[in-house]
Amino acid sequence: MATKQRGIPKTRVGRVIGNKMDKTVVVEVRTKVLHPRYKKYLQRRRSFKAHDVNNSCQLGDKVEIVESRPISKTKRWRVRKIVESAIQE
Repeated sequence: MATKQRGIPKTRVGRVIGNKMDKTVVVEVRTKVLHPRYKKYLQRRRSFKAHDVNNSCQLGDKVEIVESRPISKTKRWRVRKIVESAIQE
């Protein structure tokens, strides 16, 4: 009997814009899209709620998030690692 193969989960890199919830951060991901007619790059942004187990992410951190099973009603991503920490003064 063959085992099921899982696909490769999607990953995104973005900035933390909210961390007020317990074990949850809001990550804003910015992408550039080429306009089909005018050939100009447009900046698109989208926010994802991601699961942060240790509450280690701070505002402004650059994080890598990975797609996962549904954790709650709106959470479908997990924080894989903190790429760059924000400078806290």
